[in-house]
Amino acid sequence: MKIKQIFWVLAVFAFASVLWAQRGGMPGPTTSQSTQQQQQQQMPVQTPGLTRDQMQEIQNKAKAAVPQGPHPLSEKELTKEIKSLPEDKVIKDVMDLGVDFDMTPAIEKKLRKSKATDQIVEAVRQAGPTVRSKMAKLSMGPGQGGTQAIPKEEAQAWDAIKVELDPDKAIGLVDDFVKKYPSSILLSYAYSFGASAYQQKGDLEKVAEYTSKSLKLKPDNLMSLMLSIGILPLPQYLNAHPADRAKILQEAEAEANRALELIPVQVQKQPREVDADFKRRQTDLTSEVHGPLGMIHLELASDALAGPDKAELAKAEEEFNTAVTTASRANPSDYFRMGEAYMLDSKWDDALKAFTMASALGQGSMIKTYADQRIIEVKKKKAGG
Repeated sequence: MKIKQIFWVLAVFAFASVLWAQRGGMPGPTTSQSTQQQQQQQMPVQTPGLTRDQMQEIQNKAKAAVPQGPHPLSEKELTKEIKSLPEDKVIKDVMDLGVDFDMTPAIEKKLRKSKATDQIVEAVRQAGPTVRSKMAKLSMGPGQGGTQAIPKEEAQAWDAIKVELDPDKAIGLVDDFVKKYPSSILLSYAYSFGASAYQQKGDLEKVAEYTSKSLKLKPDNLMSLMLSIGILPLPQYLNAHPADRAKILQEAEAEANRALELIPVQVQKQPREVDADFKRRQTDLTSEVHGPLGMIHLELASDALAGPDKAELAKAEEEFNTAVTTASRANPSDYFRMGEAYMLDSKWDDALKAFTMASALGQGSMIKTYADQRIIEVKKKKAGG
Protein backbone atom coordinates (compact mmCIF):
# COMPACT_ATOMS: atom_id res chain seq x y z
CA MET A 1 0.00 0.00 0.00
CA LYS A 2 1.35 3.39 -0.95
CA ILE A 3 -0.49 5.96 1.11
CA LYS A 4 2.01 6.38 3.81
CA GLN A 5 0.40 9.57 4.72
CA ILE A 6 -0.88 12.64 6.74
CA PHE A 7 0.65 14.83 4.76
CA TRP A 8 2.32 16.87 7.33
CA VAL A 9 4.40 18.92 5.69
CA LEU A 10 1.97 16.98 6.56
CA ALA A 11 2.64 15.51 9.65
CA VAL A 12 0.95 12.86 8.22
CA PHE A 13 -0.08 13.79 4.81
CA ALA A 14 3.36 16.11 4.48
CA PHE A 15 1.16 15.18 7.16
CA ALA A 16 0.41 13.83 2.30
CA SER A 17 0.40 14.37 2.07
CA VAL A 18 2.03 17.39 4.34
CA LEU A 19 1.01 14.64 2.70
CA TRP A 20 -2.14 14.52 1.85
CA ALA A 21 -1.02 11.66 0.12
CA GLN A 22 -2.07 10.84 -1.87
CA ARG A 23 -3.04 8.96 -1.04
CA GLY A 24 -3.00 3.59 -0.95
CA GLY A 25 -2.49 2.41 -4.38
CA MET A 26 -3.29 4.56 -7.32
CA PRO A 27 -7.08 4.79 -6.92
CA GLY A 28 -9.92 5.93 -9.06
CA PRO A 29 -12.95 5.23 -11.18
CA THR A 30 -12.54 3.78 -14.62
CA THR A 31 -12.74 5.45 -17.94
CA SER A 32 -13.02 2.18 -19.81
CA GLN A 33 -12.76 -1.56 -19.09
CA SER A 34 -12.79 -3.26 -15.70
CA THR A 35 -9.28 -4.57 -16.36
CA GLN A 36 -8.12 -0.98 -16.41
CA GLN A 37 -9.82 -0.49 -13.06
CA GLN A 38 -7.85 -3.31 -11.58
CA GLN A 39 -4.61 -1.98 -13.02
CA GLN A 40 -5.25 1.53 -11.76
CA GLN A 41 -6.00 0.31 -8.28
CA GLN A 42 -2.52 -1.15 -8.11
CA MET A 43 -0.82 2.06 -9.18
CA PRO A 44 1.32 3.68 -6.50
CA VAL A 45 0.55 7.23 -5.45
CA GLN A 46 3.76 9.15 -5.52
CA THR A 47 5.50 12.46 -5.17
CA PRO A 48 7.83 13.68 -7.88
CA GLY A 49 10.74 11.22 -8.08
CA LEU A 50 9.79 9.38 -4.89
CA THR A 51 7.04 6.85 -4.33
CA ARG A 52 4.32 7.69 -1.82
CA ASP A 53 5.36 4.56 0.07
CA GLN A 54 8.88 5.94 0.45
CA MET A 55 7.67 9.49 1.13
CA GLN A 56 5.29 8.56 3.89
CA GLU A 57 7.80 6.21 5.45
CA ILE A 58 10.20 9.12 5.58
CA GLN A 59 7.52 11.30 7.14
CA ASN A 60 6.43 8.76 9.73
CA LYS A 61 9.98 7.99 10.74
CA ALA A 62 10.75 11.69 11.02
CA LYS A 63 8.06 12.46 13.61
CA ALA A 64 10.60 12.54 16.42
CA ALA A 65 12.62 15.72 16.04
CA VAL A 66 15.70 13.87 17.28
CA PRO A 67 16.11 10.30 16.05
CA GLN A 68 17.08 7.72 18.63
CA GLY A 69 20.15 5.51 18.45
CA PRO A 70 22.66 6.31 15.71
CA HIS A 71 23.09 9.99 14.88
CA PRO A 72 21.56 11.63 11.80
CA LEU A 73 23.75 11.58 8.73
CA SER A 74 25.99 14.56 8.12
CA GLU A 75 26.42 15.98 4.63
CA LYS A 76 29.86 14.36 4.41
CA GLU A 77 28.57 10.96 5.54
CA LEU A 78 25.65 11.10 3.14
CA THR A 79 27.90 12.03 0.23
CA LYS A 80 30.12 9.06 1.02
CA GLU A 81 27.09 6.73 1.03
CA ILE A 82 25.81 8.10 -2.27
CA LYS A 83 29.15 7.36 -3.89
CA SER A 84 29.54 3.87 -2.46
CA LEU A 85 26.10 2.35 -1.80
CA PRO A 86 23.05 1.43 -3.93
CA GLU A 87 20.25 3.96 -4.14
CA ASP A 88 17.78 1.92 -2.08
CA LYS A 89 20.29 1.51 0.76
CA VAL A 90 20.99 5.26 0.82
CA ILE A 91 17.27 6.05 0.95
CA LYS A 92 16.74 3.52 3.74
CA ASP A 93 19.54 5.06 5.82
CA VAL A 94 18.11 8.54 5.26
CA MET A 95 14.65 7.32 6.34
CA ASP A 96 15.99 5.47 9.37
CA LEU A 97 18.51 8.06 10.60
CA GLY A 98 17.47 11.41 9.17
CA VAL A 99 20.06 14.03 8.23
CA ASP A 100 21.49 16.81 10.39
CA PHE A 101 21.10 19.55 7.79
CA ASP A 102 18.32 21.18 5.79
CA MET A 103 18.39 20.98 2.01
CA THR A 104 19.56 24.12 0.20
CA PRO A 105 20.22 24.71 -3.51
CA ALA A 106 23.96 24.58 -2.81
CA ILE A 107 23.72 21.26 -0.96
CA GLU A 108 21.45 19.79 -3.63
CA LYS A 109 24.01 20.75 -6.26
CA LYS A 110 26.75 18.97 -4.29
CA LEU A 111 24.62 15.85 -3.83
CA ARG A 112 23.75 15.67 -7.50
CA LYS A 113 27.41 16.10 -8.37
CA SER A 114 27.99 12.99 -6.27
CA LYS A 115 25.41 11.22 -8.48
CA ALA A 116 22.41 11.52 -6.12
CA THR A 117 19.18 10.55 -7.87
CA ASP A 118 15.90 12.50 -7.69
CA GLN A 119 14.65 9.92 -5.18
CA ILE A 120 17.63 10.44 -2.88
CA VAL A 121 17.38 14.23 -3.10
CA GLU A 122 13.68 14.16 -2.20
CA ALA A 123 14.29 11.74 0.68
CA VAL A 124 16.96 14.05 2.08
CA ARG A 125 14.69 17.07 1.67
CA GLN A 126 12.05 15.41 3.84
CA ALA A 127 14.51 14.10 6.44
CA GLY A 128 16.06 17.43 7.49
CA PRO A 129 15.65 18.80 11.03
CA THR A 130 13.34 21.68 10.08
CA VAL A 131 10.81 19.43 8.32
CA ARG A 132 11.00 16.84 11.10
CA SER A 133 10.39 19.52 13.71
CA LYS A 134 7.40 20.99 11.87
CA MET A 135 5.88 17.56 11.37
CA ALA A 136 6.27 16.66 15.03
CA LYS A 137 4.55 19.88 16.09
CA LEU A 138 1.69 19.43 13.64
CA SER A 139 0.99 15.91 14.81
CA MET A 140 -0.30 17.15 18.17
CA GLY A 141 -2.02 20.37 17.21
CA PRO A 142 -1.87 23.64 19.20
CA GLY A 143 -1.61 23.30 22.92
CA GLN A 144 -0.87 19.58 22.79
CA GLY A 145 2.86 19.58 22.14
CA GLY A 146 4.12 18.65 25.58
CA THR A 147 3.50 16.07 28.26
CA GLN A 148 4.37 18.18 31.30
CA ALA A 149 0.98 17.57 32.93
CA ILE A 150 1.04 13.83 32.21
CA PRO A 151 2.16 11.33 34.88
CA LYS A 152 5.77 10.29 34.34
CA GLU A 153 5.09 6.67 33.39
CA GLU A 154 2.37 7.64 30.94
CA ALA A 155 4.56 10.36 29.44
CA GLN A 156 7.37 7.86 28.94
CA ALA A 157 5.00 5.43 27.21
CA TRP A 158 3.79 8.25 24.97
CA ASP A 159 7.34 9.33 24.10
CA ALA A 160 8.17 5.73 23.18
CA ILE A 161 5.31 5.69 20.69
CA LYS A 162 6.44 8.91 19.04
CA VAL A 163 10.00 7.78 18.40
CA GLU A 164 9.36 4.16 17.39
CA LEU A 165 10.32 3.59 13.76
CA ASP A 166 9.23 -0.03 13.33
CA PRO A 167 5.50 -0.19 12.49
CA ASP A 168 4.90 -3.52 14.25
CA LYS A 169 6.59 -2.31 17.42
CA ALA A 170 4.73 0.99 17.21
CA ILE A 171 1.40 -0.84 16.98
CA GLY A 172 2.31 -2.91 20.01
CA LEU A 173 3.21 0.22 21.96
CA VAL A 174 -0.04 1.92 20.96
CA ASP A 175 -2.15 -1.07 21.97
CA ASP A 176 -0.34 -1.29 25.32
CA PHE A 177 -0.90 2.43 25.85
CA VAL A 178 -4.63 2.07 25.14
CA LYS A 179 -4.94 -0.76 27.68
CA LYS A 180 -2.93 0.95 30.40
CA TYR A 181 -4.27 4.49 29.97
CA PRO A 182 -7.84 4.27 28.62
CA SER A 183 -8.68 7.74 29.98
CA SER A 184 -5.52 9.50 28.79
CA ILE A 185 -5.87 12.90 27.12
CA LEU A 186 -3.32 11.57 24.63
CA LEU A 187 -5.44 8.60 23.59
CA SER A 188 -6.73 10.15 20.38
CA TYR A 189 -3.17 10.88 19.28
CA ALA A 190 -2.00 7.41 20.25
CA TYR A 191 -4.61 6.01 17.87
CA SER A 192 -3.26 8.43 15.22
CA PHE A 193 0.19 6.94 15.49
CA GLY A 194 -1.31 3.45 15.40
CA ALA A 195 -3.16 4.33 12.21
CA SER A 196 0.04 5.71 10.73
CA ALA A 197 1.87 2.47 11.56
CA TYR A 198 -0.85 0.39 9.93
CA GLN A 199 -0.62 2.66 6.93
CA GLN A 200 3.03 1.70 6.58
CA LYS A 201 1.96 -1.94 6.59
CA GLY A 202 -0.69 -1.34 3.93
CA ASP A 203 -3.62 -2.34 6.14
CA LEU A 204 -6.44 -0.01 5.05
CA GLU A 205 -9.01 -1.56 7.35
CA LYS A 206 -6.89 -0.94 10.43
CA VAL A 207 -6.11 2.61 9.33
CA ALA A 208 -9.83 3.27 9.08
CA GLU A 209 -10.48 1.57 12.43
CA TYR A 210 -7.83 3.49 14.34
CA THR A 211 -8.61 6.88 12.78
CA SER A 212 -12.30 6.32 13.57
CA LYS A 213 -11.48 5.62 17.22
CA SER A 214 -9.22 8.67 17.29
CA LEU A 215 -11.80 11.03 15.81
CA LYS A 216 -14.54 9.81 18.15
CA LEU A 217 -12.34 10.97 21.02
CA LYS A 218 -11.20 14.17 19.34
CA PRO A 219 -13.04 15.22 16.14
CA ASP A 220 -10.54 18.01 15.50
CA ASN A 221 -7.48 15.72 15.49
CA LEU A 222 -5.97 16.95 12.24
CA MET A 223 -3.48 14.11 12.02
CA SER A 224 -6.23 11.49 12.06
CA LEU A 225 -8.43 13.48 9.70
CA MET A 226 -5.65 13.61 7.14
CA LEU A 227 -4.95 9.91 7.49
CA SER A 228 -8.63 9.09 7.16
CA ILE A 229 -9.34 11.14 4.05
CA GLY A 230 -6.23 9.65 2.50
CA ILE A 231 -7.76 6.16 2.46
CA LEU A 232 -11.56 6.45 2.46
CA PRO A 233 -11.92 7.43 -1.25
CA LEU A 234 -9.52 4.73 -2.46
CA PRO A 235 -11.13 2.08 -4.68
CA GLN A 236 -9.37 -0.63 -2.67
CA TYR A 237 -11.25 0.51 0.42
CA LEU A 238 -14.52 1.33 -1.29
CA ASN A 239 -14.61 -1.98 -3.13
CA ALA A 240 -14.27 -3.78 0.19
CA HIS A 241 -17.40 -1.99 1.46
CA PRO A 242 -19.79 -1.82 -1.51
CA ALA A 243 -22.92 -1.52 0.63
CA ASP A 244 -21.48 1.48 2.46
CA ARG A 245 -19.91 3.18 -0.55
CA ALA A 246 -22.15 6.27 -0.55
CA LYS A 247 -21.88 6.68 3.20
CA ILE A 248 -18.09 6.39 3.11
CA LEU A 249 -17.75 9.01 0.40
CA GLN A 250 -20.08 11.34 2.31
CA GLU A 251 -18.01 10.85 5.46
CA ALA A 252 -14.77 11.45 3.57
CA GLU A 253 -16.07 14.71 2.10
CA ALA A 254 -17.18 15.94 5.51
CA GLU A 255 -13.80 15.09 7.03
CA ALA A 256 -11.92 16.79 4.20
CA ASN A 257 -13.94 19.98 4.62
CA ARG A 258 -13.33 19.85 8.36
CA ALA A 259 -9.60 19.49 7.75
CA LEU A 260 -9.64 22.58 5.53
CA GLU A 261 -11.28 24.52 8.38
CA LEU A 262 -8.79 23.28 10.97
CA ILE A 263 -5.56 23.85 9.05
CA PRO A 264 -5.57 27.67 9.51
CA VAL A 265 -6.27 27.14 13.22
CA GLN A 266 -3.94 24.30 14.08
CA VAL A 267 -1.03 24.95 11.73
CA GLN A 268 0.48 27.89 13.53
CA LYS A 269 3.50 30.02 12.82
CA GLN A 270 6.65 28.77 14.49
CA PRO A 271 9.29 30.89 16.23
CA ARG A 272 11.63 32.53 13.71
CA GLU A 273 9.54 31.23 10.81
CA VAL A 274 9.16 33.93 8.15
CA ASP A 275 5.69 34.76 6.85
CA ALA A 276 6.37 33.37 3.38
CA ASP A 277 7.48 29.99 4.72
CA PHE A 278 4.52 29.81 7.10
CA LYS A 279 2.05 30.59 4.35
CA ARG A 280 3.73 28.06 2.07
CA ARG A 281 3.48 25.39 4.75
CA GLN A 282 -0.23 26.00 5.24
CA THR A 283 -0.89 26.08 1.51
CA ASP A 284 0.99 22.84 0.90
CA LEU A 285 -1.05 21.13 3.57
CA THR A 286 -4.36 22.33 2.15
CA SER A 287 -3.29 21.16 -1.30
CA GLU A 288 -3.00 17.68 0.18
CA VAL A 289 -6.69 17.83 1.09
CA HIS A 290 -7.84 18.91 -2.35
CA GLY A 291 -6.41 15.77 -3.95
CA PRO A 292 -8.66 13.43 -1.91
CA LEU A 293 -11.60 15.79 -2.47
CA GLY A 294 -11.00 15.39 -6.18
CA MET A 295 -11.01 11.62 -5.73
CA ILE A 296 -14.29 11.78 -3.82
CA HIS A 297 -16.05 13.72 -6.59
CA LEU A 298 -14.48 11.54 -9.28
CA GLU A 299 -15.89 8.46 -7.57
CA LEU A 300 -19.28 10.12 -7.17
CA ALA A 301 -19.26 11.09 -10.85
CA SER A 302 -18.68 7.48 -11.87
CA ASP A 303 -21.54 6.25 -9.67
CA ALA A 304 -24.24 7.87 -11.80
CA LEU A 305 -26.41 5.29 -13.55
CA ALA A 306 -27.01 7.34 -16.69
CA GLY A 307 -23.35 8.07 -17.40
CA PRO A 308 -20.81 10.29 -15.64
CA ASP A 309 -22.37 13.02 -13.50
CA LYS A 310 -21.25 16.29 -15.12
CA ALA A 311 -21.64 18.32 -11.95
CA GLU A 312 -19.48 15.94 -9.95
CA LEU A 313 -16.90 15.83 -12.73
CA ALA A 314 -16.69 19.62 -12.67
CA LYS A 315 -16.07 19.51 -8.92
CA ALA A 316 -13.41 16.82 -9.35
CA GLU A 317 -11.64 18.84 -12.04
CA GLU A 318 -11.70 21.93 -9.84
CA GLU A 319 -10.32 20.11 -6.79
CA PHE A 320 -7.52 18.43 -8.72
CA ASN A 321 -6.64 21.73 -10.37
CA THR A 322 -6.43 23.39 -6.96
CA ALA A 323 -4.23 20.57 -5.66
CA VAL A 324 -1.68 20.78 -8.47
CA THR A 325 -1.56 24.56 -8.78
CA THR A 326 -1.15 25.35 -5.08
CA ALA A 327 1.39 22.69 -4.06
CA SER A 328 5.08 23.52 -3.95
CA ARG A 329 5.66 20.20 -5.69
CA ALA A 330 2.62 18.95 -7.55
CA ASN A 331 1.73 15.30 -7.01
CA PRO A 332 1.77 13.43 -10.34
CA SER A 333 -1.10 11.25 -9.14
CA ASP A 334 -3.29 14.35 -8.90
CA TYR A 335 -2.45 15.20 -12.49
CA PHE A 336 -3.25 11.61 -13.50
CA ARG A 337 -6.63 11.69 -11.80
CA MET A 338 -7.34 15.09 -13.30
CA GLY A 339 -6.75 13.48 -16.67
CA GLU A 340 -9.18 10.70 -15.73
CA ALA A 341 -11.83 13.29 -14.93
CA TYR A 342 -11.25 15.11 -18.21
CA MET A 343 -11.51 11.83 -20.12
CA LEU A 344 -14.86 11.06 -18.51
CA ASP A 345 -15.88 14.61 -19.44
CA SER A 346 -14.68 14.12 -23.05
CA LYS A 347 -12.29 17.04 -22.69
CA TRP A 348 -9.53 15.46 -24.73
CA ASP A 349 -7.12 18.40 -24.95
CA ASP A 350 -7.29 19.01 -21.20
CA ALA A 351 -6.87 15.30 -20.53
CA LEU A 352 -3.82 15.16 -22.78
CA LYS A 353 -2.20 18.05 -20.91
CA ALA A 354 -2.92 16.47 -17.53
CA PHE A 355 -1.55 13.05 -18.47
CA THR A 356 1.50 14.69 -20.03
CA MET A 357 2.21 16.46 -16.75
CA ALA A 358 1.67 13.23 -14.80
CA SER A 359 4.16 11.50 -17.07
CA ALA A 360 6.74 14.26 -16.74
CA LEU A 361 6.48 14.46 -12.95
CA GLY A 362 6.27 10.70 -12.51
CA GLN A 363 9.62 9.92 -14.11
CA GLY A 364 10.92 6.57 -12.92
CA SER A 365 7.56 5.47 -11.51
CA MET A 366 4.52 3.47 -12.55
CA ILE A 367 2.57 6.70 -12.84
CA LYS A 368 4.61 7.56 -15.92
CA THR A 369 3.82 4.16 -17.42
CA TYR A 370 0.09 4.50 -16.88
CA ALA A 371 0.05 8.16 -17.93
CA ASP A 372 1.82 7.30 -21.18
CA GLN A 373 -0.81 4.62 -21.84
CA ARG A 374 -3.56 7.18 -21.29
CA ILE A 375 -1.85 9.63 -23.62
CA ILE A 376 -2.07 7.06 -26.41
CA GLU A 377 -5.76 6.45 -25.62
CA VAL A 378 -6.58 10.15 -25.63
CA LYS A 379 -4.84 10.73 -28.95
CA LYS A 380 -6.91 7.91 -30.46
CA LYS A 381 -10.09 9.44 -29.05
CA LYS A 382 -9.17 12.83 -30.52
CA ALA A 383 -8.55 11.19 -33.88
CA GLY A 384 -11.96 9.55 -33.73
CA GLY A 385 -10.62 6.09 -32.97
